[in-house]
Parts: sequence; structure tokens; C-alpha cells
Amino acid sequence: MESPGTGADKQWDASLYDEKHSFVWKYGEEVVELLAPRDGERVLDLGCGTGHLTNKIALSGATVVGIDVSADMIEQARRLYPELRFELADGTSFNFEEPFDAVFSNAALHWIEEQDLVTDCIARALKPQGRFVAEFGGKDNTQKIKGALYRAAQAAGCVVTEEVKFRYFPSIGEYATLLESHGFTVTYAIYFERPTPLEGGENGMKNWLEMFANNTLDGLPQEKRGEVIARAEDEMRASLHRDGQWFADYKRIRVMAIKTAS
Repeated sequence: MESPGTGADKQWDASLYDEKHSFVWKYGEEVVELLAPRDGERVLDLGCGTGHLTNKIALSGATVVGIDVSADMIEQARRLYPELRFELADGTSFNFEEPFDAVFSNAALHWIEEQDLVTDCIARALKPQGRFVAEFGGKDNTQKIKGALYRAAQAAGCVVTEEVKFRYFPSIGEYATLLESHGFTVTYAIYFERPTPLEGGENGMKNWLEMFANNTLDGLPQEKRGEVIARAEDEMRASLHRDGQWFADYKRIRVMAIKTAS
């Protein structure tokens, strides 16, 4: 899910997430297919959000545990899927006594700045020869949105730092090197562009910014937020809007790796 794996600085509205941003978990169904969970396996869903893909994994017969740092997301997941196990946990410090056959993560890792810590946790959670399957934002993900929002804030007289707004978007080489340094062998990796239609018609980009760039927007004076969003939309309209539909300029990494070192 498009949910942070660590830290308390990112607040999420789980109902808004499900109502206006269901594309996040729906695109993740392809990542579940890559995972190919099997009956009897133990699977960890890292950054499970509201639990839709956790449930998809469970339908295979696997025993699955979903974890997320957002209490609101975990509460919603437990309401939706009371038969499944969901735990509130930080992506940089989680620990389970019984190891997993696989760790799965969709649209969550890019929220985590401490990548060495989360990768170490993933490695420790897996059995020898266990697999890790993930998709998340890659190099230049949402570059047009990020640039437009940054320039709109500047034009409105607001100060916004790049570091606050967007997180970890590596290249394939950078991320594969990270995995290898933690005892993984990368068996599959792809980087691809995925222009993603946003829900909500003409309000699609505004909804996206309020959900996924709220750290930036919350740092602006309240009276400036509407102006900044409107300025950003004006800049993006030529490239990210057509036929009444907004698109996010997503670039993704999809990867599978095997734990080959203790």
C-alpha cells in the first residue's frame, strides 16, 4: 500500500485512502502475482495499509501478517478483514520470532529514509532462501508533480525544502546494490514508467496532493494552500491532464530477491 513504513511524521486518513486512491492497491495485484504465494507459506506484508493486498495474499492459502506504522490504516484493515492478523510496527525496527517464507511490499518502501535499517529487518524476517518481492517509486518518480509543487510554493512566497516533500526513489543499480549488501541475490528487477490515472475527475490532482504530499501542504500557511495547489495544477495541466483526467507521473521499480546469506 502507499503507506509509510516508518516514522510518525506522516499522518494518513485511511477512509480517504480507500475512497479516492484505490488505484494504489489495485495496481499492486500484479505484484502479488509476482510473489505467487502458496498454500501453507508464511508471508509478511510490509506497509500493508488497509489490508486489501494482505487479503489477496491470504486467499492463496498462505498465512499472512500485515504490518504498518499508521494506526489508522491498521484499524481500518482490522475492520475490513477481522480474520487476518495486522500489527502496528515500524518498518525500521520490526521483529518476529518465527521467520517468513516471503516478505512482500507494495508502494511503501519509498516512504522510508533509513533503507539500511528496513532492509536489515527484511533479511532477518526471512528464512534462508526466502524471497522478497516489492514495488515502489523509482528514480524520478513524480518528478513533474514534485517540481510543480515546489515552484508553486516558492511563487506563493513559501519556503519548502526538497527533503520534506518526497522520499526514497533509487535507480535499479542503487537498490540492487543495497539488497546485495544485505545478503540478497536479485533475481528480477525492472524499472518502468506508469502514468497513473487519478480518481476524482478534475479534483484528482488536488486529492493526490492532499493525500500523498500532505507533509508539504501542512507546512504551508493555511491561507496559502489553495493558491499553491492551483499554481501547481496550472503548471502540470499541459503534461499531466487530458480529457478531464489527471495523471501522476509514476516511475516504478519492481524487484524480487532471494536471501542467500545468513
